[in-house]
Amino acid sequence: MTTTDRIRVFQVATGNLGTEMIGRIRSHPDLELVGLHCYTADKIGRDAGEIVGLDPIGVTATGTVDEIIAARPDVVTFHGVFPDEDLYVAVLEAGINVVTTADWITGFHRDTNHPHPSGRKVSDIIAAACAKGDATFYGTGMNPGLAQILGIVHTADVADIENVTVTESVDVSCHHSVDTWKAVGYGLPVDDPSIPDSLYKYTAVFADSVYLMADAFDLELDEVAFSYELGACTKDVDLGWYQLPEGSLGGSYIKYQGMVDGVARVESHLEWQMTPHTDPSWNIQACYITQVTGDPNIYSKHMIFPRRGFDLSKPENFASIGMTVTGLPALNSIRSVVAAAPGIVTSADLPLRSFAGRFAI
Repeated sequence: MTTTDRIRVFQVATGNLGTEMIGRIRSHPDLELVGLHCYTADKIGRDAGEIVGLDPIGVTATGTVDEIIAARPDVVTFHGVFPDEDLYVAVLEAGINVVTTADWITGFHRDTNHPHPSGRKVSDIIAAACAKGDATFYGTGMNPGLAQILGIVHTADVADIENVTVTESVDVSCHHSVDTWKAVGYGLPVDDPSIPDSLYKYTAVFADSVYLMADAFDLELDEVAFSYELGACTKDVDLGWYQLPEGSLGGSYIKYQGMVDGVARVESHLEWQMTPHTDPSWNIQACYITQVTGDPNIYSKHMIFPRRGFDLSKPENFASIGMTVTGLPALNSIRSVVAAAPGIVTSADLPLRSFAGRFAI
C-alpha cells in the first residue's frame, strides 16, 4: 500500500459511536469503508447508510467474523461499548489490524480486572494473535486516549514536574448509552453496596490512562489508587431516555492517581454529571482540563464547540459532537497504525502525525 492509497476499513458496531463514524469514515481522505459488522439480526443485510440514517452507500451489513476476514480489509475499527476479544483475535490472526475505542489503552485494566476464560492475560492473547498474523492492535478514544496525550504534551515546556492531572468535567446526560450508565450504577440508590465495585470495574481503564502518562514520563509507579465521591439526586429526574429516582446516583467524581512513595504524581479525574440536581454536586466546566504543577505551572482547557451553523436544537445532534471527538482520534491514527510494527502499540509508540486531524481541501 502506497501513502496515497486509501486504507480499507471494516467497521464493527453501529451504536452511538459507530453510527457517527460511518459518515466520518466516508468523508475521511485516508479511508474507504468496505464493510460493516453488526451484532443484531435486524441490521444484517441492510445498507450501512440506511442503518445510521444516511442515504444508501453500497455497503451491506454482515454478521460473522468470517465475512470480515473474507473482505480482506486493512483494518477493523471496533466501536462496540465493550470489547469482543474473540473477534479481535480472529481478525488479528488473519493479518488484519485493529483500532478500537472499547476499553483498551495499555492492557493493564483488561489483564487485571477482566481475566480471559482461558486464564491467560488478555494482552498475552492479543499479542500472540498479532504475532501470528503480523498485525497491529491499538486502543484509543477521547478519554482515555487523546486527553492523556494533551496532558503529556502540555509538559514539554515544564521543568521539575511535581504533578500532572487530566480532568474530564462533563455533563454526561447527552451520552444515550443505557448499558454504560447501568453498568456504573447510575439510577441505583446512592448507598447501594454494588456501586463502588461497579464504578471501578467499568472505569478502571482510566488506570490504563495513568500508566500511559507515566510511561511517557519514564515514571515508575508504585500503584494506581482509586477513589470516588457520589452525588445523590435531590429529586426525581426523567431524562426521557433514563430515569433517576430521588436518592439515586446522578453524579460522581472519580480519581485514578499514580502514586510514587505515597505521593500522587500522575492523575486522571472524571467529573461526571447526569443531572445538576445532586448532593454533592460539582462545577461542571464542559471541557478537558490539564493541570501541571512544576516550573512553570500550566493550566489548560480543551474546550469543544460545534462547527459553524450546527443545529443544537436536537439533543441527538449535541450528542454527536461527543461521538465525533471520541471516534476521530481512532480514525486519524489508522494510517500510522497500519504502518506500525506488528504487535500491541500504545499512543507512546506512535508518531506525532497519529494525533493530527485532516484538512478539508
